[in-house]
Amino acid sequence: MDIKKDISEEAVRERIAKLQEGMRASSVDGFLLTQNIDLYYYTGSMQNGYAFIPSHGEPVFFVKRSLERAKLESVISVKELGAFRQFGETLAKEFSHLFTGGAGSKITIAADLDVLPAQTYLKLSGLLQSAGASAVVDGSAMIRRQRMIKSAFEISRFEAAAAVVDEALNEALNFLKPGVTELEWMARVEYELRSRGHIGLMRMRGYNQEIATGMFIAGPAAAVPTYFDGPAGGLGLGATSPQSVSRRPIERNEPILMDIGCCIDGYVIDQTRTAVIGELPEKLSHAYEVTEAIIREAENGMVQGAICSALYARALEQADEAGLSSHFMGYGADQAKFLGHGIGLEIDEWPVLAKGFDFPLEAGMVIAVEPKFTFPGEGVVGIENSYLITAARPRALTFTREGLIKLP
Repeated sequence: MDIKKDISEEAVRERIAKLQEGMRASSVDGFLLTQNIDLYYYTGSMQNGYAFIPSHGEPVFFVKRSLERAKLESVISVKELGAFRQFGETLAKEFSHLFTGGAGSKITIAADLDVLPAQTYLKLSGLLQSAGASAVVDGSAMIRRQRMIKSAFEISRFEAAAAVVDEALNEALNFLKPGVTELEWMARVEYELRSRGHIGLMRMRGYNQEIATGMFIAGPAAAVPTYFDGPAGGLGLGATSPQSVSRRPIERNEPILMDIGCCIDGYVIDQTRTAVIGELPEKLSHAYEVTEAIIREAENGMVQGAICSALYARALEQADEAGLSSHFMGYGADQAKFLGHGIGLEIDEWPVLAKGFDFPLEAGMVIAVEPKFTFPGEGVVGIENSYLITAARPRALTFTREGLIKLP
């Protein structure tokens, strides 16, 4: 049976070459990749194992399972991992040009430490040191910076996902009526997304952060806070799933927040629209209008060279000018401290439109911008679009009709 390859060998080779260039500039001799997404990005495969990329020369993907499938998917050389306790010896033998000095030599190995479990890190660190490494350092920022800039292929996957979201949402809106529960309607959305190619999950890098297909939450339930780092929470289905949809029926004249994602070939799109069956109270209707004003201002400001933190600061000013600063991106101690975030193979990529994130925007970045207002006991309103940063104005990748969606 043929195995579908999502990305070309040329693209993966370019990624590896760019990482190696960064490694040499940072005096890093080798990079050990451990996390699924990082493995996929630099090998083309997501099988269970470790990839080692030297600063010079050819990388190798050491696979535990499935070796057979990794050989069909991976762009780089694939070899059996073997006994984990001997992995240091395996590396020293495979990369003898690097580990020539043995113990005590000055060899620096980077790893994706932001996502590597402590127990595994301690084991790998010992194995690397036994092979001759003098230091194991965090190389995650190197990876995340590189992944900020998307290729034409990656952009095409965002576009495909945005088209699926638009079709699925418009079809599912036909089933949105008073009395339908959040869970029932979200199941309909998920059916429409899956039938069009959504892989059924969206990955996150953040520790203990999880996300389903999205959040479809209405009325007071939407404003219930939770552990998820965002402006809306939702009742969820219980303490083991304390966010997003519940079994609460949708009612008339309350805000319905539809924060929906889709993942096509690994790449996620992020979009939010606000709906109401009937009419919103004036206060919430006005707040929604402010979210559109904020996103329009962000569009005007998202040009090459613009500083991420400055875009966030401007959104805070607009919320304050509207008298809504205490409700912006959450309420009270549960306010989220950002305006937008990078998306890609993970939904929480760099850059982030937030205080302290002083990166300048560059062409090729893809950012989801999501101004929202939270009103405890009443609900959440907002809008979200995903944008490609270009040499001129940002290009919206999401295109579902905007404005408050009013249903009879």
